[in-house]
Amino acid sequence: MAASVDLPDLRSEYPPHAPGRVPAERSSLLGLLPGIALLAVVGYAGKFVEHFINTYGKAHHYVLPNIEYVLWAILFGILIANTVGLPRIFRAGVATYEFWLKAGIILLGARFILGDILKLGGISLALVFVAFAFSLTFMTWLGRTFKLGPQLTTLLAVGSSVCGVSAIIATQGAIDADEEDSSTAIAAILALGAISLFTFPLIGHALHMSDRAYGLWAGLAVDNTAEATAAGALYSDAAGKFAVLAKTCRNALIGFVVLAYAIQWARKGLASRGATEQLENKAAFLWKKFPKFVLGFLFISLLATLGSSTNPNVAALGFSKPQLAALGNLSRWAFLLTFAGVGLRTNLKDLFKQGARPFIVGAVGEVAIAAITLLLVLGANHFFHL
Repeated sequence: MAASVDLPDLRSEYPPHAPGRVPAERSSLLGLLPGIALLAVVGYAGKFVEHFINTYGKAHHYVLPNIEYVLWAILFGILIANTVGLPRIFRAGVATYEFWLKAGIILLGARFILGDILKLGGISLALVFVAFAFSLTFMTWLGRTFKLGPQLTTLLAVGSSVCGVSAIIATQGAIDADEEDSSTAIAAILALGAISLFTFPLIGHALHMSDRAYGLWAGLAVDNTAEATAAGALYSDAAGKFAVLAKTCRNALIGFVVLAYAIQWARKGLASRGATEQLENKAAFLWKKFPKFVLGFLFISLLATLGSSTNPNVAALGFSKPQLAALGNLSRWAFLLTFAGVGLRTNLKDLFKQGARPFIVGAVGEVAIAAITLLLVLGANHFFHL
């Protein structure tokens, strides 16, 4: 008899009509394998195309654009999800892409010495909070200006300021938003995040941004963690690291933001009874909403830091260099599955279910957020040399 596993967090990421929706019933381990295999095939197809183009260009002395597997995997996934769709047998496994993302980020901690994390610096951390405050305020104002519903406005604001899909899902229950609002907000965030994969690297190269400045910008401006990670990696490996650092700081705010909205809506009598009851223990509510993988990332980083110590006794407590290399490779494989899932998760039809206004609000808001955060990063880089 196949082992049975619960996927509560993964199921919550998928509205009923979204591609890759996980069924409400428990999913057996064997039931996950077809979808995970599809993630691997799509991700490796992206890797194969990247390698083929590079090899072909070198063999024939052509100067071809270096499009990394990240983008190919996402494009292949979008093509499949929005043409032939996902048969039921693949859906539960494809939904695990969020798990692979979190596992990849945790394992990525092996490539970060805590001293390097501190190198993000006070200025960069200040930019995280400035960008967060601006995104939340501006998107809320924009939603009200375009007369969107209060729930949809809140979901777009939280998704654009904190951590994309995860923040939207976490906030949905706290403000009693329906599935249609959630699906529209998710579709807008994912589609606009996919566009950033094309535009951000081009802008970064055009402005000759350093790896650190570009990575910080991607981490501040791109909403969903997978897309922020991809946008950074498309620029350079070093930029990808800084993008993850900045995005991790934003992710850590999710519990506080959801708690604040839940309190606000409960006081107004707008939240459901369940959400109101949860607020009786604010510490437990905050812990439930806090992204636990951030702690895993820090723990792996701590072990990597100990292993790099010049003191043999301290170094023995951490990871050795071969172990760090192995964990780094595992992280890359986890991201291979993640980026395929991002594409398979993107439903272009959801963008139009509530008309053009939510997409216009999302697009205008994201462009403004990208522009303002870019100016902030460029200014900080000019005056403080990030």
